[in-house]
Amino acid sequence: MSRKNLSAFIGESSLSIVEAMEKIDVNVRGILFVVNEEKKLVGSITDGDIRRWLISTGDLSVQISKIMNHSPKYLCQADRTRAMDFMRKESITALPILDVKQRIQDIIFLSDKPVDEEQENALEGVPIVIMAGGKGTRLYPFTKIFPKPLIPVGDIPIIERIIERFRNYGASEYYMTVNYKKNMIKSYFSDLAPEYSVKYVEEDKPLGTAGSLRLIRRKFDVPVIVTNCDILINADYSNIYRYHVESGNALTIVSALKNTVIPYGVLYSGEHGIVTSMEEKPKMSYFVNTGMYILNPELLNRIPEGEVYHMTDLANELITEGINIGMYPISEDSFLDMGEFEEMRRMEEKLKAGGV
Repeated sequence: MSRKNLSAFIGESSLSIVEAMEKIDVNVRGILFVVNEEKKLVGSITDGDIRRWLISTGDLSVQISKIMNHSPKYLCQADRTRAMDFMRKESITALPILDVKQRIQDIIFLSDKPVDEEQENALEGVPIVIMAGGKGTRLYPFTKIFPKPLIPVGDIPIIERIIERFRNYGASEYYMTVNYKKNMIKSYFSDLAPEYSVKYVEEDKPLGTAGSLRLIRRKFDVPVIVTNCDILINADYSNIYRYHVESGNALTIVSALKNTVIPYGVLYSGEHGIVTSMEEKPKMSYFVNTGMYILNPELLNRIPEGEVYHMTDLANELITEGINIGMYPISEDSFLDMGEFEEMRRMEEKLKAGGV
């Protein structure tokens, strides 16, 4: 591995969680090896380590030295021929190779990771509801011709890409809420003749991002996944679903890190307008709602019939009543939204590059 490529997998212990997530986004391997000021290996941190920290604390400000693994596995240069066997034995997928000064000279990846059959079937029997009834006004004039779910990203409609991701985890039961140009959507899937089941939930009028869920007449006995029809989430869906079940939350919202740079110098002031400090182009980091949810089936009974009602309405009711809502954090680059033209182009570029 070249030194340039190697740098994508290495970070100093002073990095913040946000900075570490950005580097992990770039290297797309889910791991960062941590070095000290002398460039010696002192730890490792994975996207899973970061996610567990954020779920338990929500704190984005700490340095990665606080949560990293302080005893990472490694091999010396003389032993690098043992790397593959060593990784299989230790159940790891990335291994740094060190010189005599404990500095990273190379990183070897286990490319032939066995398929996890349990992961493949993690969503078997789980109902997936895709909210596909909106007009997609932000994508006009495309949506004057096509309903938003059928707009192609590359050469495949966005809704097919969404379904294929769930199918990778064994999901085969899909409910699609439809309204605007619904006959085009139904005709498309009729011609496609998919191997999975698609049931249509038809709105006579727009009912919001949750209102149409009440039109589903089947009684579910497992948590339901609800997703918007214009997003792609690059994450382990089996982990998301498992987290929801094990956490005891009534509702889990998949949330993505969002970094926004203020394009000006910011002034901080005290009394009488006295400037106390200045900061040039500060970056703000926060979590946003991606539009993917996991909710317990009894929550469907809370949704009023025939009224406009949004998932945020449901969430706010639960918060008011003190009922647990969970957040499953993913990185900024793991969330793509084609709701606007600029974001749609970004989605196409990421798919071409194989990043999502």
